[in-house]
Amino acid sequence: MARIQWGLPEDRVFHGGIDQGVLYLPDGTGVPWNGLISVDEKNNNTVEPVYFDGVKFNDIVTVGEYSGLLTAFTYPDEFYPFDGLYEEQDGFYLTHQNQERFSLSYRSKIGNDLEGYELGYKIHVVYNLTAKAAGTVYKTLAMDDMSPHEFQWDITGIPEAASGNRPTCHVIFDSTDMDPQLLQDIEDILYGDEDSGPTLPRLPALISFIRKWDRLIITDNGDGTWTADARNDSDIVMTSPTEFLITAENVVYLDEYTYEISSSDKNEEDIG
Repeated sequence: MARIQWGLPEDRVFHGGIDQGVLYLPDGTGVPWNGLISVDEKNNNTVEPVYFDGVKFNDIVTVGEYSGLLTAFTYPDEFYPFDGLYEEQDGFYLTHQNQERFSLSYRSKIGNDLEGYELGYKIHVVYNLTAKAAGTVYKTLAMDDMSPHEFQWDITGIPEAASGNRPTCHVIFDSTDMDPQLLQDIEDILYGDEDSGPTLPRLPALISFIRKWDRLIITDNGDGTWTADARNDSDIVMTSPTEFLITAENVVYLDEYTYEISSSDKNEEDIG
């Protein structure tokens, strides 16, 4: 075993930045949230020490609820109902109305000394949020002051069931660890693709989709050859230096010597 080495450039990982914000409405559809500045998540866990005969022998950790501070230069019009605004007529709003709950996703960047912030990113998804405006101050403009106003909301979330784990309202996808094909499927769901718009499935459905995600990918190389990739090594086995065995349900034999193979279906029934 090698001795520990400190300070290697690839190990000096740092985190920062926020982009690609998406506001999800109660029906799960998403709209872009431009102008996000920060999401300041609070740690509400508590630790209670336990003593016996005056000696501490344990700590009891109580997991707190999700809360944070959301800051933005602007917000989409679709956010009005979540901020307690009701549009009575075009351009005429009533304040202090009943608020609805929303969900949110955003990215934070991951970098190191070698690749900078191109190393990767984390997609954060937060469910069932309630926003409370932190207060708004309007001031006169100075001729040389063009600083835009910042909006802030205290946010709290209601957790959803996470089979086999504690309920939670905050999940994270790490591009540096996740299978890139699975990550692409997740992004197509969250951000939309050529076939469907952006949507946020309920957390139990999203967890089921990820746990069951296990499929064969066939790529036409355009030169008369094709490539097969599978998440599980057991799905593609080399039986000799020139022969292989693919285990898949999506093979159709056209005749005794010819077959057609395609990428397996995604398990959309979980998120549909």
